[in-house]
Amino acid sequence: MKVTVNGIEKILDPNAELKDAVIGEIYEKGSLVSVHLSAGRIKEETSDLELVTSKGSMIMHLDDSDDSVTWKSVMKNIEGIRARWVTKDIIAFGSFKTDIKQNREARMYRHHDCFFSLGGSDNDTTYMMIATDDHKRSYGAGAGRIGRITSGRHVLSMLREGDEIISVRPVISEKSFENVVVTTDMKYKLEEGMAVETYADITMNKNSPMSCEHVLVTVGKGYITISDSTGSYAACSDITDVEISSEDISVRSEGSVTVRTEGAGTGRIFFYKERRQMLQSHNNAGTVRQGRSILSLAKENDKITVRTDQPRVLSVGMTQSEGKRFLESFGIKQIRTGDTSDDAIIVEQEPEWTMHAVSEGEAETFGAPRDKIFSISLDRKNEPESVHYFEKVTGLSHKPIGTMKVHFAFKGMPMVTFDGDEERGKSLYPGNEFKKCKKGDIGITNQSRPNCGLIGVRLEDSKEFGPTGEERYGTNMIGTFKGDLNKLADGLKEGSIVYVKEERQ
Repeated sequence: MKVTVNGIEKILDPNAELKDAVIGEIYEKGSLVSVHLSAGRIKEETSDLELVTSKGSMIMHLDDSDDSVTWKSVMKNIEGIRARWVTKDIIAFGSFKTDIKQNREARMYRHHDCFFSLGGSDNDTTYMMIATDDHKRSYGAGAGRIGRITSGRHVLSMLREGDEIISVRPVISEKSFENVVVTTDMKYKLEEGMAVETYADITMNKNSPMSCEHVLVTVGKGYITISDSTGSYAACSDITDVEISSEDISVRSEGSVTVRTEGAGTGRIFFYKERRQMLQSHNNAGTVRQGRSILSLAKENDKITVRTDQPRVLSVGMTQSEGKRFLESFGIKQIRTGDTSDDAIIVEQEPEWTMHAVSEGEAETFGAPRDKIFSISLDRKNEPESVHYFEKVTGLSHKPIGTMKVHFAFKGMPMVTFDGDEERGKSLYPGNEFKKCKKGDIGITNQSRPNCGLIGVRLEDSKEFGPTGEERYGTNMIGTFKGDLNKLADGLKEGSIVYVKEERQ
């Protein structure tokens, strides 16, 4: 039988189950999957087409004209073509072959109009043009108007000669979910003509780089968890302890993905089911292009597989040589600093945000010898809040290698301390008191003492004092240093940077 899975038709056995349909698809085990029951299409193609370029996506609304019919007949030939030239008036993509007849009549083109042009009055060298300013001119193809860019117009100012139209695809309109079910049951029996979606696909809004990075970090594990769902939106509160500045603010349309920047739940991600007015506390982070039915019918605690059109570009944790190949796969030039040898481990990347690295086209990778990156284990079970604090301060909350800046170190001292965040530290309530602090234990000064938030590593056993030199009641024990303590203490001084990675049990 024929079943459509994520927009692609598959031929399955007559007795196929949902587990057969998801083989080879983007799907995280236990995630919600949508199944369209009706043979009649709930999804229908609109007159809107998404032009996916190397600088981002734009939506073109087609005219009801003969030229738009011509466009539909050749649009598959458009994929892979590049911007041949860019002027103050137009961007020209091409060339490709059509049957358009030469017509030198001049006409008025408005900003964002899309139209045909014949190079040298020859339809073997046809171009797709986008007006970037109002002007009147003849392009050899008569009126030639295909349509108009209605969304993603900011991409036009970013396009340069050589940029590519990667794909052209219809924008799908979700008309109704009456004949759709969502399920995690992989034994669900399929029928002829059903349509299955296994994930939500998000096109990122490059005008909100900080919000995009937050979304990329949140979906880095391949899925999100729905924290609550209303008639207007589904929300994800997986990561909320963040600070995000105001970026691109716009009307929250159906399919919009926003990130809350103020008030309770800062960092909460919203997926809109219906149009809502703009809010100053919501950054537009992207648009759901596929899988809206999953998000629209999801309930609290449901797991949703998510993919983004722009993967996260972070090379931290790779070797310098691995980082080079990784960055170059995104068209980003690597600039090595620190230990520049191929086997050195990248411990810092600048810029760290994906959208900045992609737009700048280069990234500085700071390397360190492998033996200068120390392993630690963290006690999430007994001190979850203190471990969370440690991860936020060191950066382990969003990257595989964290940094600790030495606050105080002196040869012969029984401990070494590291800078914390005093303001965050005020929220650390006293935890379980230690009976004996052992060499290698990691602890944090809690709110009961001055210098709250200070982080320490014990260099010798003590029954009285913790890793930061505080007594039992003033110390929250969060884990153990697994690396070579002698190598850690060697040459340390105030301001030195120590790199750590978590060793999971």
